[in-house]
Amino acid sequence: MSNRNKFFHRVAVGAASVALLAAAGCGATTTGGGDGETATASVEEGFTIGLLLPESKTTRYEKFDRPLFEEAVAEICPNCEVSYQNADQDVAKQQSQAEAMLTQGVGVLVLDAVDAEAAGSIVQQAKGQGVPVVAYDRLAQGGVDYYVSFDNKTVGNVQGEALIAGMEAAGTAGEGEVVMINGSPTDPNAADFKAGAHEILDGQVEIGAEYDTADWSPDRAQQQMEQAITSIGAEEISGVYSANDGMAGGVIAALKSAGVEELPPITGQDAELAGIQRIISGDQYMTVYKAIQPEAEIAAAMAVAAATGEEYEGSADNPLTESTDGEGNTVPSVLIEPVAVTAENVEDTVISDGFYSIEEICTDAYADTDLCKEAGDS
Repeated sequence: MSNRNKFFHRVAVGAASVALLAAAGCGATTTGGGDGETATASVEEGFTIGLLLPESKTTRYEKFDRPLFEEAVAEICPNCEVSYQNADQDVAKQQSQAEAMLTQGVGVLVLDAVDAEAAGSIVQQAKGQGVPVVAYDRLAQGGVDYYVSFDNKTVGNVQGEALIAGMEAAGTAGEGEVVMINGSPTDPNAADFKAGAHEILDGQVEIGAEYDTADWSPDRAQQQMEQAITSIGAEEISGVYSANDGMAGGVIAALKSAGVEELPPITGQDAELAGIQRIISGDQYMTVYKAIQPEAEIAAAMAVAAATGEEYEGSADNPLTESTDGEGNTVPSVLIEPVAVTAENVEDTVISDGFYSIEEICTDAYADTDLCKEAGDS
């Protein structure tokens, strides 16, 4: 069993202990009523957990976050139900989805906000009805009960360090200019990624162009890269910081359309299947692998604890810390460490953890890559 799979097991055991405590009679509390009046929630009787995810352009949410969260809830609270909605990057839609869930009497909300500031109204409305809120992946304002995500400043550090390493490997360190394609300005995580990357890149490279990308849109990223190519010149671009894999795809499309045959190192994030395939084929230099399974499992344990009046205490591997939201509220948090993935460690990360199989990665278009040829020979 890999170290990360052992970790998944420990998280599941810890989460299950929350359920056992509640089922044994600890932690029946009042939650989920209207006008501040609340109804009893317990693991034994079960309750509804509302899961609100922000968008579907990033493939991780539908492919991993939702099913992994639902599986974790089923394990620790078999009588609970998950009510799920995706906002498709629409703030008003997420607001109405949350209001509908609160009207239906959910016991707890797990919220991945489209817009962290705007989501404060969802949090306040939930509080008014005695419904706790767990912020998932993005820290919503309003004073949520718990927050689980990744160490987002470290994500940016990892990306920046990898970009410099890639430029050194390509022999272009200290040459040309770097283009930065940052994430959505409404996502507080994007600001942390950007700040973390700047901590590494500033003073080490010359940043020739930098853009924030609304909605994390690959199409916008492609347009921005086209602008950078026009203003800097394709031959002068020695590296590209792309905050996630979807936008990296747009960056690569723009460079190829401009006739660039030898692509500069390009970063990413989320370990999307297309991103991993671009890495093994040499189009993309790296991605950031954020192990979604423990994030989803921790979120489920936090949600059950919050709804039943228990206190989520974290674990030795992922202890509770504190985060501060945009309004200055201090929130008990678990921040998981991210992992850089390059062609050298695809097998030791996303494949060994079962995130993707060799068969999923090695489709016909990638059969001639080193990874897939070695897999075919084994």
